[in-house]
Amino acid sequence: MIWIDVLFLVVGFIALIKGADWFVDGSSALAKNFKVPGVIVGLTIVALGTSAPELAVSTSAALQGSNEIALSNVVGSNIFNLLCVLGVCAFIHTIPVDDGILRRDFPISIATTVLVLLLTSFGAVSTGSFLKGNMADTAGTVSRATGAVLLIVFVAYIAYLIYDARKNPDKEEAGELLPIWKCLLLILIGLALIIAGGQAVVYSAKEIARTMGMTETLIGLTVVALGTSLPELVTSIVAARKGETGLAVGNVVGSNIFNLLFILGISSTIHPIAVNTASVYDMIILIIVSIITYAFAVKGKSIRRAEGVWMVLIYAADMVFAVMR
Repeated sequence: MIWIDVLFLVVGFIALIKGADWFVDGSSALAKNFKVPGVIVGLTIVALGTSAPELAVSTSAALQGSNEIALSNVVGSNIFNLLCVLGVCAFIHTIPVDDGILRRDFPISIATTVLVLLLTSFGAVSTGSFLKGNMADTAGTVSRATGAVLLIVFVAYIAYLIYDARKNPDKEEAGELLPIWKCLLLILIGLALIIAGGQAVVYSAKEIARTMGMTETLIGLTVVALGTSLPELVTSIVAARKGETGLAVGNVVGSNIFNLLFILGISSTIHPIAVNTASVYDMIILIIVSIITYAFAVKGKSIRRAEGVWMVLIYAADMVFAVMR
């Protein structure tokens, strides 16, 4: 019944908002205890935590052989993170972008997307055959070998982040520190609520979408991608409102790198993923919007309200394109 799905949707949103609130408080307090920059916490703990729904959905899809959802979920989530999450946060509050993200993480995110595109569909891109094919035509594959490469790159990236954090520790801040056990408790409870809330929203949204006659590919790129990205959206908005802007941006960029390297790596290692023509288009769009967002961030080392509005409008245009094709 439709009213039950709507009820699940509302309860899911409440769990997401409260969970994100506790998760941000616990993460930022933990960072202060260990004198770790908030941006590093955003790139690691928060990014991995808020990407848990994408991991659950993509691995489940891979195990069931639903390749279209596994890949379109990751690519769709990354587009949503860049344009909608950062765009909405910038609309609420101008987001200063950390030098480390501009110098290290944003370029790595763009390079990772290009790497995935080349490893999975080099033939289709180099010959331009994807421009002539049907959207459902196979244009490449995310093989188990490719998945292994992505996982190796991910481990190297995390190792470098830890090395960089130890080399450049955060300056000690004044104020009373929250006990570590309380930080961990807030993080665990917040994460549990985020995952449960995200799953409730995804389930109810998928049911509502099916009653509207949407296809599996379109559901994966839109409803599932949006639903699994809600933790990033809510967490980043809460972080921005609390002044934890470094954590907000780090969460988005870190989640995107995590999605492409770890989630896609794990999913394709479990079961090779066929890449259709529509996914090639989406990966190219992801590269373009990544470059646009990076250009906004480099200009003035911040993303302002006007740029946030443009980012949300670009996302809306991309969704129209996805539906029409």
